[in-house]
Amino acid sequence: MVTLKGEHIYLRALEPEDLEFVYKVENDESIWHLSHTQTPYSRFLVKQYLENAHQDIYEAKQLRLVISSYDNETLGLIDLFDFDFKNKRAGIGIVITDEASRGKGLGSEALSLLINYSFTQLQLHQLFCNISETNKVSLKLFESKGFEKVGLKRDWNFTNKGFKNEYLLQLINN
Repeated sequence: MVTLKGEHIYLRALEPEDLEFVYKVENDESIWHLSHTQTPYSRFLVKQYLENAHQDIYEAKQLRLVISSYDNETLGLIDLFDFDFKNKRAGIGIVITDEASRGKGLGSEALSLLINYSFTQLQLHQLFCNISETNKVSLKLFESKGFEKVGLKRDWNFTNKGFKNEYLLQLINN
């Protein structure tokens, strides 16, 4: 699919071979605050998830794609979630798991590809994301793609360092 291929990376569907990668990501406590995860996932649960990954976005209400280099190196994940067909919107999230690949524009490229896919193939009207007020890198990334801060949710997320504010950002497809 040309829509999901960029200059340096491409986005692909999850495969059964991604079990260990997804298991590692879901159990990486250093990024749990991004997905509001609080408990670890077993390999069994991740395997069940992958077995159901064949469901399309209309059935599953979400779409998780692997960010891959053209050398087939798995770099991260990008998701559409809370897919709402009636209102033509979805949430979007991204994580570049390979620390050596961060800061090289790969997340930006992946985000551009999924925005384009969302607006052209899925014909969505809007995308939204929720980003911690302290996550300056993600705020900069999403704002560079045209997302606008439309609200601040005060004391929204409780962490081991207390409550944190979270921005709601939107990108409207004009």
